[in-house]
Amino acid sequence: MPSTFHRYVALGDSFTEGVGDTDPGSANGVRGWADRVAATLAEQTDDFGYANLAIRGRKLPQVLAEQLEPALALDPDLVTLYAGGNDILRPKVDIDALLVDYSTAVGRLRENGATVVLFTGFDLGFAPVFRHLRGRVAVYNELVREVADVHGALLLDYWRLRDYRDPRLWDVDRMHMSTLGHTRMAAAVLDLLGADHDLRVPELPPRAPLSAQERRTADAAWVKAHAAPWVRRRLTGTSSGDGLAPKRPGLAPVER
Repeated sequence: MPSTFHRYVALGDSFTEGVGDTDPGSANGVRGWADRVAATLAEQTDDFGYANLAIRGRKLPQVLAEQLEPALALDPDLVTLYAGGNDILRPKVDIDALLVDYSTAVGRLRENGATVVLFTGFDLGFAPVFRHLRGRVAVYNELVREVADVHGALLLDYWRLRDYRDPRLWDVDRMHMSTLGHTRMAAAVLDLLGADHDLRVPELPPRAPLSAQERRTADAAWVKAHAAPWVRRRLTGTSSGDGLAPKRPGLAPVER
């Protein structure tokens, strides 16, 4: 693995686009962990370009169909790829079939000479609304680990990052990381790459537990503001990413 990178391309969905880390000054109104990784890597070379092709709401087949060829055309030496979370949330999904195409895509990126970083899914066992999907995520993770082994990709094991059980690392929608969560993820990626950085998540003080009534009130507000619109989009076949373009479609310098 090279000690420095010059052409970084980020692929995926809302996780990589940066949803949850609101920044009106950034393209698509979000920053995210990948932007933070790029900013750090840019400090280590005078010749660095960064592209982010991720778009929120994209399922794995869409990510591969829309982003793989443009990524290969940019001849990256570093690629991060996470996709599949939106597929897992659907009522029916063939995870084995999805990961066949995923593996083929990773193989092409590796054959093109890129260092590839993959991610397992987060352990949903602690999440009251989503814990029933824990088994699906576990199957997905095992297949992703196999893909990483077969193709010599680096693997960031999100499943084992237990500090993400703190709700303060999540946005109010409970589906995307908060600014703190994105900062924590950027540090984890940089650590995996062996890159020097000064990203730190402050030690968080203990949280006072919510009463039963406070939990009910918070859950009702979440359903109205976030869960119901999400379900409505599923029923109407629309996506939060409809009409959005990649926020960094080509390699470009990163402001330091």
